[in-house]
Amino acid sequence: MAKKKKKKKMGPFFLCVFSLAMIVFTTYTVGKYWVSIYSKYKEKKELTKELASLKDKENELKADVLKLQDADYVARYAREKYYYSKDGEYILRIPEDK
Repeated sequence: MAKKKKKKKMGPFFLCVFSLAMIVFTTYTVGKYWVSIYSKYKEKKELTKELASLKDKENELKADVLKLQDADYVARYAREKYYYSKDGEYILRIPEDK
């Protein structure tokens, strides 16, 4: 008789342990997925910023390509950037104030 009473008392204990184990497992799993989702969200945010900056750079480069198709612009750019001059022309560089 004592064994049956002991078994009856152990049933709720095992149920509580099992329930607690399920709660811990579920919490761990949900937490792990939340951390994964949050890191993907941050990565997406950073990549969106990088995409915007790359699109701006692409637009600038496209504008430069259009400018470089103009012969007058290329000549002026070469004179300013690389100090090329026409015959009899002197180049004086004046520093810009910032």
